[in-house]
Formats: sequence, C-alpha cells, structure tokens
Amino acid sequence: MFVDQKFGGCNMRRSFPGRFCWKIPSFTELPRYHVTNELNKSCMTKPCSRRGVDTVATSARVTGQHRDLSMLAVLCLLLLQTQVHGFGILPGKSLSHLEITERAILNTTVHVCHALARAEGTDFTFPPQPFTAKSVAVACNAPKSSKTFRQAIIAVIFHNVRVDIRHALNGSFHFDEEMFVQGKQIIMQGIQAIKASNKQENFEAAREKLGETLHPLQDFYSHSNWVELGKNGPNANLIRSDVSIGIIADESRATCRNCDGDDCTNNILEDIISEGILTSGYFGIVPLVSTKPKGKCSHGGAVDQTSTIEPKGGINKDTFDASHGHLHTKAANIAQAATSQLLEEIQGAAGDRPFLEMMGISKGSSKALCFVIDTTKSMSDDIEAVRGVTSTIINSEVGTDNEPSMYILVPFNDPGFGPLIKTTDPQVFKRIINSLSVTGGGDEAEMSLSGLQLALSNTPANSEIFLFTDAPPKDKNLKSAVIALIERTQSVVNFMITDSNTTNRRRRSSGSKQHRVLGAADAQVYRDLAQASGGLAIEVTKSELPEATSIIIESSSASLVTLLQAARDPGKTDQFPFLVDDTVSNVRVYITGQSVTFTLVSPTGASQQSTDTSGSLITQTKSVGNFQTLYLIKVVGLWEIRMASTNAYTLKVTGQSDIDFLFDFVEVSQGPFTGFDALDTRPSAGVKSSLLVSLTGTDTGEVTEVKLVDSTGSEEITGVLEPQGSGNFLVTVERIPLVEFVVWVKGRADSTIFQRQSPTNFRVSNVTITADSSNILVPGTPFSVPFSVRTSGAEGNFTIRVTNNQQFDSAFPSTLFLESGNSSDGTVNLTAPLNTPSGTDVTLTIEAEAPAAADTNYVMLRFSVLNTVTDFTPPRCEQLSLDSRCSDECSLSQWTLFARVIDGDDGVGVDRVSLKQGNGTMNATLNAGNENITMVSYSASCCSPDMELQVVDLVGNVGTCIFTIREGSSSPISPSTRVTQSLFLSLSTVILGLYITTEGGIQ
Repeated sequence: MFVDQKFGGCNMRRSFPGRFCWKIPSFTELPRYHVTNELNKSCMTKPCSRRGVDTVATSARVTGQHRDLSMLAVLCLLLLQTQVHGFGILPGKSLSHLEITERAILNTTVHVCHALARAEGTDFTFPPQPFTAKSVAVACNAPKSSKTFRQAIIAVIFHNVRVDIRHALNGSFHFDEEMFVQGKQIIMQGIQAIKASNKQENFEAAREKLGETLHPLQDFYSHSNWVELGKNGPNANLIRSDVSIGIIADESRATCRNCDGDDCTNNILEDIISEGILTSGYFGIVPLVSTKPKGKCSHGGAVDQTSTIEPKGGINKDTFDASHGHLHTKAANIAQAATSQLLEEIQGAAGDRPFLEMMGISKGSSKALCFVIDTTKSMSDDIEAVRGVTSTIINSEVGTDNEPSMYILVPFNDPGFGPLIKTTDPQVFKRIINSLSVTGGGDEAEMSLSGLQLALSNTPANSEIFLFTDAPPKDKNLKSAVIALIERTQSVVNFMITDSNTTNRRRRSSGSKQHRVLGAADAQVYRDLAQASGGLAIEVTKSELPEATSIIIESSSASLVTLLQAARDPGKTDQFPFLVDDTVSNVRVYITGQSVTFTLVSPTGASQQSTDTSGSLITQTKSVGNFQTLYLIKVVGLWEIRMASTNAYTLKVTGQSDIDFLFDFVEVSQGPFTGFDALDTRPSAGVKSSLLVSLTGTDTGEVTEVKLVDSTGSEEITGVLEPQGSGNFLVTVERIPLVEFVVWVKGRADSTIFQRQSPTNFRVSNVTITADSSNILVPGTPFSVPFSVRTSGAEGNFTIRVTNNQQFDSAFPSTLFLESGNSSDGTVNLTAPLNTPSGTDVTLTIEAEAPAAADTNYVMLRFSVLNTVTDFTPPRCEQLSLDSRCSDECSLSQWTLFARVIDGDDGVGVDRVSLKQGNGTMNATLNAGNENITMVSYSASCCSPDMELQVVDLVGNVGTCIFTIREGSSSPISPSTRVTQSLFLSLSTVILGLYITTEGGIQ
C-alpha cells in the first residue's frame, strides 16, 4: 500500500476509492483477549498472528491488558499501513492486487463474450485497449450492464484487499513461511464455494468469495520462488485438487544465503533452484522475538524482523523496491495469468451466461424484477393485478434493453413466508405468478417484513422491490433489520398498499372475500421503510391497483437514475430544484400524499400548476389513490418543482441515463496513525467523515460537487473532493447530518453537466459493532461469530437482536451492558441443518439498540454453505463409434461421432455437456437410470474436422474432450492420430496458452 511516510497514513491521492485503506482500532477498542495461541486470527479481531508473533505468546506470555497490547497493535498497524506482505493494493508505479484483478476480469469477460457470440452466431467486435467496464459491456452486447459490471469488479477487488485486513498476519492466506499446503486448501475451498454459489444463482456471494480466493493465489507468485525457478506461466496445480502443488522444501532444509548488502538477486541457494524446490519467505514483525528456522529465506522489507536474521534479506516481489523487485513485473504478469486461469475454471463450471451474470453482465436492463406478495384470501384482486403487470412486462420487454435479468418472488401470509423463487426464465416466472393461490387470512397481521427481509437478502444490490399487501406487519420487530438490509444493499422498496385507512375503506365481507382496513400506525411502518429505501408507499383501493402498477413497468426500465428525492413529514411549502442533462430521457415525477398541489417551472421559465390540465410542460398525468405521476417534456437545464401541502408527502424525480454513481462511506481511524476503512455499518455521529464516489457509464467523467442533504431539507453539507483516478473521488465532510440524509452528486462528462442522487436514506449512530468469522458454514457443524459492541453515547443495557435470512436456529446474548467509551463482547452461535445444500447464501444481521431505543446500529455478514466435497475428478469421454466418409470435396461429406461421458463410479454425476468448438450438431442425453453417464452424438461437415466438448459434473469439476478427424485416407486411422479421446485439459490451460501468446511478456 502506498502511504505517507509521516505516521504511515494512506496517501489518498494514490489510493483506490473507498474501500482500500483501513481503520485500525485504538488501543482501548482492542478486544481483551489473552494473546496466546488465539493470535492465529485476524489483526482486526485480535492483535497479530503469523509464526513470528506466536513467539511473543509463548516466550513473552503477553497478556490481554490494553497496555500490553499497545506494541503489538502499533506493529500490526505499521504492517498494514506499509503493505509489505503482498502485491500493493492501491494504484502506483508497481502493479497492485487491484490492477491484476481488474485486468484479468476484463480480459476474461471479453473472451467469454466473444466465445458466446461465436456459439450463438452473432457478431463480436473487440473493444479498444485498455479495456474498461463500459467498453466491455458494450462489446458484450449488454451496454445497460455497465454499472452492474463495474459494481461487480469493485466487489471482487474489495474482498481481495480485505484479506490483507482480516488475515494480515496469517501466512496461509499469503503463502508465507512455506505454508503451501494450507494456502492451496484456502484456494480450493474458495473455488468449491464459488462454484456452489453460482449453481444456486447466489452471484453476490460468489463474487465475494472470488475476491478472497484470488488474494492468496496472486500472492503465491510474489512470495514464493516460483518465478526464480524459471517458471514463465502459472502453477496450474494450485487450482486442481487431485495433484500436488510441487516439491516443498523440508522444514530443516536451508533455502537462502545472505544478500550481498542490498543486492538479493542471488540469495536463493543453487540446489533449491536446480531441484525445483518450492520455498517462501518467513515473516515476523515483533523486534527481538521474531524468528525463523535456520537457513530459511525471509519475506524481506523494513518491517520484517526476520530479514535481519541470517540469512539476511528477503525474496518477495511485491513492488519494484522489494528484495526481489527486479522480478516484480514478471511475478505480477504471471499472477494476472493465474487469475485469468482461475476465472476460466469458474466459467467452465458455471457456463458462459451464469459466469457473465456473476460478473454483473446480463441481457436487457441488468435489473431484477422482484415481487413480495401477500397471499391471504383478501389479496385475490391484488394478485390478479400482479399477473397482469407481469404479463405486460414479459410480453413487451423480453428481447429489449428493458428485459429484467432475473425474476424473484417471495410469497408471505401468516404464519409463514417464502420460499423465495428465483429464475432467469420469464416464461417460468409467468407460470409461477399465474399459479399463485390465496389461502388463510384469519388474522389481521401478516409476515410481510419477514418476506421482505428474505427478498432483500437474495436480490442483487441496487434492486427495485415491490411489496403488495392490505395487512399490517405481524413482525414489526424486524423493521430495524430490514432498514439495515436496505442501507447495505441500497435497494429500493415500493409498497403497493390496498384498502388502507388513507383510501377511506371500511372492513366488510363480500362472499368469500375478506376486506381489511390498514390502520394509520401500521401503514406508517411501510411508509417509513419506503422512505428509507427511496421507494414509494402507494395507497389505493383494490379496484385502483391495476392503474397504479404502471410504476412497476416504468421502474423496470434500463438505466434508471434518481435526479431528486425528498420527503416532508409534516408537510410544508417547499421548493426543489433538479437538473435534467442531455443524457437523460423519460423524465418522471412521482408524488405521494393527500391534497398536494405543485407548480412546475422549466429551465426556460415556463410554468405549470397542478390544477392546469392544458400546460406545456407535462405530456401526461396519472392520479390514483395517494399517487400522482407526471410525464415531463424533455428540456435540458435546471427545473424546479414547488410543493404545497400541510399533509405529509414524498417527491421523486427519475429518468433514464447511462451515467450514474456508486459510493461507499469510509472512516478515519481512531488510532495514532491516520488511515481510512470501508464502513460496514452506519457512519459515526458528530465526527469528520469520508466517502468514495465512483462514476459509471462514462470513461471521461468527473465529480465536481458532493453534498449530504438531510431529509428535512434544512441542511446541506458539502464535501471536499480529491480525485483518485479512473473516475474515483474521495469526499471528506466535516460532519454528517444527525437526521436521515441522502448523497447528492454533481459532475461533468465531456460537455455535459449532470446531477444524480442516491435513492437510499442513511443514518448516523453513536454505536459501533464489529464482527468477523470464517465465511464458510459446514452443515451440521456449530458455527460461532464473535462480535463487539462499543458506544460513545449513553451507557446502559443494550438490546441485542440477531436475524438470518435462512431462519437457522441461533443463540446469542439478548443484552450487553456498555459504558460510554468502552466495548463489550458477545458471540452468535448457529448451525446449518444437515440437509442445507451447498451454495446456500446466509446473511447474518447483528443489531445493538441503546436503552429506550435512543440509538441503534448493526453489522451484516455473509456466509456460504459448503458441504464436504470428495469428488475432484472431472468426467471422462469414451468414443463408441466414429464414421468418417470424407471426400476431396469436404462440403459434400460428413463425419459422425458417438461417445459417452462418464463421471465414474465414485462421481457425483454429469451436470452438463456443451460444444465448445465445432460447427456441427451435438445432442447430449442423460442415460436413463444412471446420471453418471451422458450419451453424446455429433455430426459435422468434413470441412470442420475438429470438435471440442466441455464436460462438467455436479460439483463443478470441468474437463475438456477433443476429437479431431483429418482428411487424407479412406481407410480407418488409429485413434492416436485420428482422434484424441479422453483428453482432459483444463479449459483454463487452453485459454491461458492463447492469453500468453496474445498478451506477450510471458513466454
């Protein structure tokens, strides 16, 4: 990491946006653990680890008192701030984890899109170099995916870098200290979890695990002697379970000699090189007590205390200035090729389309269509309206830029909710919606927030969700957990409420239908959640609902951006400006509230009042229940809408544009050194704060102004901008509003001035919660998540609430006593049932509420479920027959192949057989009664003599079978020269060869 040498603080002029500097706890924040063998965990939850630090535990017997932890905390901080144990994480003259990861993702995605276009018979044009998220999305014929693709790349990079935070001193995650077996186990478990998550379409979990898995993979090439051994390409055995990583040096074998002063170019012993023995550097940060086995190499660098012990020096290639910095470029290039290799392994297991969906690239609008629906008897009319709007969207949008990328349904009633149904097939979703039936409804309240929580936990970030109900929530206790999910996912939730007291309906009975009236307090719960998410609480009668559902069709449009959002409760007269730039189309104004009037003023000064039905600014107006929609003419410039009402109202202005922004809050560290950390919870109240903004949809844009606008409209706090490069900007504000607020961004792209706003409302808190744990759950195995709560506000008993989206049983302390300025610790214990499938995504929310509900905060963790995998062998191919009757005129003759794909007696079964190369016709049929065998037939013109099959089993083991027939003989040719069968190559190895050839520099 590039740092300011003074106090080791992050040099933010050279850092990647937001997530890539860290907050280290102050000494009073550190947990009071005894520093014994417990040190083998993250520097962020316990002081320090790695073998050098373990020596402190056994030799010095350091206790857990704060004064005794001070030295370790400082050293931990120094290590993280100086980034001496991995490729850099921030852009600079040396290649970083960020650049290695992003380049590999862009290159691999281009390859996958090219292969998919070739398979589908469509044109493909390679984007210009250097690739960007926008140019690659366009090349992939998915221009509307530019934002989600960028978001996916940032998520992968973030979790790559997080390894250096949560596992900073665990050598297994960095291939230090010759921990090759342990490092490979981390990679293999990660690959299995990614494949399982993709199979369950839990793409966000797959992205997070991908980032965590790529970090040790990349560090292997910087920290080991792989490059010094003369290797010019990746070690493919790192991502294969059935083979050894290589010959590893015995613990007693010497591997290095002293460097010649500062020259370490020849410090690895000749016999290690000549015999191809793998070694890596030892590392310790504690002066006087850090040690290493006799004769072993050190990592090297100023912080590594073992580098002063003979043999002195180091072998890392993290930067140009590192001990083996002369090999930095080569190590980084091979790490990039290895990253591509792993991505291609993931792609092979998932298939082209699912891989692209994992990376945020999908057909149409790249947005999910998500319904959360009350299925009690009184909702039959509402469900019929949902059927109608679903049919309209599917019939009109499939095949267009507005086609949803995914369809999600969560039913709820009382006492149940779910299951969540997710599909990418619009016709399947239509059948599911049409098959919905209503039952029950004896109680007034329903499990609406449980259903919404399930939806928020399983939809992509930045989704738009529609909840239909006529009943109050029975589970109001989940309100704060739902708001936490809204804030973390930045998803928009719209409530379609029928027969509330706002519509002046009375409870009555008509035949078998039950009609309910939703009271004011219950409706307010939905209004609060809608406002928190930037959504709408639309209150209509059941007969009016079909007209109100037009908002669903408009919200499913591609590239929807928010130009303005505001709420006033109680209502008051106010003025709201919003800027329409020339990239924006289909401007809509949405108003909710009773007896609301407005005056609309265009950039030309023309005006139109709500009572004027013949004005020139509004092309169409719709009004139903408490909901109005205004369709504006296109006039570029600054508009204004003047609202007047004593009743509560909301105002939202949207349009369609490719230009938008992503952002994350970051926090200044409280320790003795400055730095920044990505904020996993709410920002802290009353202190200077920062956020990082990333522009999407433009490769030339810049941010010119960022403000935090509070929900009352009484305060706007403007931030100080500092460009970070590549469309990323650090924004610092002196303080954050104490009430709900939104993020407002103004910028420039070429000659266009634009304005955007976050739909999500955010809050601050005086409560801080931190938690971390292994992110893999094994079904049937107890799983513990330690957490810590701290407050800078009033002391007392804090209420602890824990929820998870899978409803797994959990145990945790219901209260913790906190003193102001101090922390208290707890543990959540939960177990996934034995029948939980691999790839299940578990979202755990831990909340802490201050006495009298004066304040609240949360921390959210995501875990993947992974059953034990015992099958690591890909399926194999067996040729049954080959009929080749090729003539000199190849177009007049054909060849035919019959083969079978077998996963073996101990295999889990064949999942997919696909044609990767060949212009013929391939049919694959699962053998009746034996899922381990798939029969394959293939026929092609003799002008296409080559055929390649990709074969995948149910746990994602990928193999390739190549069959080749050549002209030149009318008599049978032996398989060794005519057909290469049962040839299993990693798809990644094949593509890697092409990659190395085309990219150069790695031969």
